[in-house]
Amino acid sequence: MATIIRMEAVNKVYDLGSVRVEALKDITFFIEEGEHVAIMGPSGSGKTTLLNLLGCLDRPTSGRYFIENTEVSTLSDDALSAIRGRRLGFIFQAYNLIPQLTVVENIGIPLFYQGEAERTIREKSAEMARLVGLGDRLSHRPTQLSGGQQQRVAIARALVNNPAVILADEPTGNLDSTTGREIMNLLVELNHQGKTLIIVTHDASIAQYAHRILRMLDARLYEN
Repeated sequence: MATIIRMEAVNKVYDLGSVRVEALKDITFFIEEGEHVAIMGPSGSGKTTLLNLLGCLDRPTSGRYFIENTEVSTLSDDALSAIRGRRLGFIFQAYNLIPQLTVVENIGIPLFYQGEAERTIREKSAEMARLVGLGDRLSHRPTQLSGGQQQRVAIARALVNNPAVILADEPTGNLDSTTGREIMNLLVELNHQGKTLIIVTHDASIAQYAHRILRMLDARLYEN
């Protein structure tokens, strides 16, 4: 399998006036195409900072970061935005749906920002809704959906641009255990279909679905 994610000696430092915070220290690892990797660690260990770098939402202070052999740590803001829009899909604990929009409209947001035609957006979004079991909820708004259904919308939105990598931040954190298992089974099925899946979680029962578990502690990354 090809390496899809690679970090080499990545450090992230925040200078907060007189305080210097080392959020990531000498992070080196890789993820192969089609892998399912869980990143675990206590609060303040660096998980969120690492996820922000993986998702091209922030840049390393030093070191190198590659996605599919492209060194993204040196790209311009516009180029980073293009990578996020076309190669990465994001799933958040809080769903981050727009209440005024319907299911199909929420799913289509990434395609809208890529300038796709309205008809194409609707067709692709409806297809993704059916994929996650919401084909009969296209016109519903988030307030008309359960938490599990809202997370399915968020998953469909993450998939609509056919990303190379799915990044999930505590994707079951707001769900009961039964619904959480349903969402994880859906994510695992997507991984079995070839999607590379990276999940940040503090929950060992969620991490156990992964092929590999990486652990953050005191801004450093360790493999089980």
